[in-house]
Amino acid sequence: MAIWDKLKTELDRAGKAAQNALDEGKIRLEAFRTRQLADKAAQALGYAVFRAKQSGSDLDPESFERLRATLATHESEAARLEQQLREVANDASAKKSAEPPGTGPTSSTSSAPPTDPPPPPDAPAM
Repeated sequence: MAIWDKLKTELDRAGKAAQNALDEGKIRLEAFRTRQLADKAAQALGYAVFRAKQSGSDLDPESFERLRATLATHESEAARLEQQLREVANDASAKKSAEPPGTGPTSSTSSAPPTDPPPPPDAPAM
């Protein structure tokens, strides 16, 4: 019966690791999309200022405030998501360091020193 308990424990651990990876991926995707929206808002603001200057006038204050607020909203949301990502990464590294030696996913890897990758085929020999 002990083998079934150990199997259940390992499956639970693998399930939690998979769920954490999915959660992190979801946050990364949200942060990426939010950063894209911020970039589009900055681009819209830049174009609006450029077009106003090109026509010899200033951007009207209402348009500027609307575009500025949109950009600020996306920037703050992106910063919040990036902070959330850092917290998830810190939690994951804290959990990893709390595992007993030999139980983590890297316990079966060899301890050979890393080697340099081979040069590209068209690179000159040194």
